[in-house]
Amino acid sequence: MDVSDLVARVVRGEPRAVARAISLVEDAAPQLRAVMAALAPHTGRARVVGLTGAPGVGKSTCTDALVAALRERDARVAVLAVDPSSPFTGGALLGDRVRMQRHASDTGVFIRSMASRGHLGGLSWATPHALRVLDAAGFDAILVETVGVGQAEVDIAAHADSTLVLVAPGMGDSVQAAKAGVLEIADVFVVNKADRDGARVAVRELRQTVAQTPREPQGWRPPVVSTVAVSGEGIGELVERLDAHERHLRGSGEWRRRRHARAREEVEAIVLHTLRERFGGLSGRADLDRLATEVAAGRLDPYGAADTLLAELAGA
Repeated sequence: MDVSDLVARVVRGEPRAVARAISLVEDAAPQLRAVMAALAPHTGRARVVGLTGAPGVGKSTCTDALVAALRERDARVAVLAVDPSSPFTGGALLGDRVRMQRHASDTGVFIRSMASRGHLGGLSWATPHALRVLDAAGFDAILVETVGVGQAEVDIAAHADSTLVLVAPGMGDSVQAAKAGVLEIADVFVVNKADRDGARVAVRELRQTVAQTPREPQGWRPPVVSTVAVSGEGIGELVERLDAHERHLRGSGEWRRRRHARAREEVEAIVLHTLRERFGGLSGRADLDRLATEVAAGRLDPYGAADTLLAELAGA
């Protein structure tokens, strides 16, 4: 594979090249390092919006409606739909489903389904690198739709400029759903399926919860937006709220801080992944079994065991 040719085609925004580059990322291919190095100067422009929430709240429908609204502005839009992993193949269980059919022939939209590969945060190891590929390809907005795994879904905040937390009436206490590990990461709350009974109650409860949450005097206070994504109702207001949040981020310096934190997380993930690959995992190591026996018998504490194992790995 000619890396320079692939990179040139990615930067031109050619869909097949973009898909190929993301496949290299997912497979941790040997050419990945060279591809990432060549793409780096072309990144830093795309706006990343994360969508998270419990299963059934309508994340895919809301994503579809947001794509349509952004395309009306002539923005180029990419979607990363991170699905649950198959326990047998590691592939996306939902990856072959038909998503957002009305955008299938739109050359200004790129949709990719990725496997979460067991990461509890709902995002795959490859997602941050895939975001770089899409950024370099010239997309104005990247929407990241994560699996609905509840409390562990907070991972999205580390990779998005703006995070939407979706809830729906009739799916339990909306405030409790918001408190389940995601209240702090929400930049905008979306009460989807707002044409159902209980929608007004859900909106009121969320607004009360947001109002009672301590925040900095000039900090962003997440708005609560009602939508019926299947018909597009409320999507215009949602886009306006996202625009307002971006203006706040840029004006307060939070935009730069979040981008710095994202880069830091990405570097750390690569280091940890490299160490894991280098040592081939720990589960089959005899010294780990020996130390576990000592801990189980009370002759050694787990921190001491971990220090011993780390010292042995460092000397390997």
